[in-house]
Amino acid sequence: MNVLLAEDDQRLGKLVLHLLTKKDGHQVDWVMRGDEAYDYAKAVAYDVIILDWMMPQMNGVEVCRLLRREGYTGAVLMLTAKDAVQDRVQGLDAGADDYLVKPFEFEELQARLRALGRRAFTPLQQDVFCHAGLEVNRTDHTVSRAGVQVQLSPREFQLLDLLLQNHGQVLPRELILQRVWGFDSDITKNAIDATVKLLRKKLDLPGAETLIKSVRGIGYKLEN
Repeated sequence: MNVLLAEDDQRLGKLVLHLLTKKDGHQVDWVMRGDEAYDYAKAVAYDVIILDWMMPQMNGVEVCRLLRREGYTGAVLMLTAKDAVQDRVQGLDAGADDYLVKPFEFEELQARLRALGRRAFTPLQQDVFCHAGLEVNRTDHTVSRAGVQVQLSPREFQLLDLLLQNHGQVLPRELILQRVWGFDSDITKNAIDATVKLLRKKLDLPGAETLIKSVRGIGYKLEN
């Protein structure tokens, strides 16, 4: 399975990462902050997200609630030291599919992942966008140009997907900043320009016009 592990306890995170990859053979991405968990979940097709309740930047409940509000349908397993009934209800109401209280036995984590994974393997209708030799699969988050696979970071994929969903329309830098980095981000607009530059380097064909056009003083658009 493809698993996202969001856990800020380094000792526990390293242990779970080791056991899931070396013992069970899963593909695992490990992040230690809530905002990173949100970014990765939006950019990569995971079978299961293991989401710790208490994390810096955004806690697990906030991440889960925001993802569900935006239509995320993947399986979420919440980890927490909170074992009161009201805490479990809060986590489940936020959209978690299952709940595991720390400390836990690894065998129980394995069993819960297997149960969630069976649901996650339900076939999905592919959501593919094709334009000028560019092919973006929003279901499995893969990108290719002229038949060649292109590796994008989660942030680069989010920006490209935003441009795709609004192709032909000019997106102001302020809107891009809010949608991709978040309202409370402390980055500058130069980060948007730098990310666009990286996207162009990865996506544009030699000698061809760039797909992502600059609109002076406003922002960017993906040409029709």
